[in-house]
Amino acid sequence: MATKKVTITLDESALERVRQLVERGQASSISGFVQHAVGVALDDVDGWAALLATALEETGGPATPDEQAWVDDVLGTPSPSDR
Repeated sequence: MATKKVTITLDESALERVRQLVERGQASSISGFVQHAVGVALDDVDGWAALLATALEETGGPATPDEQAWVDDVLGTPSPSDR
């Protein structure tokens, strides 16, 4: 698998925790830990997308514009035209 070096910004306390995991041998490296975490997060996103697609399929599809307007009103979120 091809890789590319990037720069990321982490909270200092999170970075320290990752360094401790590496020191204890619980992670191969900081880079390895971040690669694994990104993979887990991407799998999570894919899983939620599949779950949502199934739920929408079982309940009649995506919300209609009127249904979305009702949801936006109830939740107090701006409509897409207001964003």
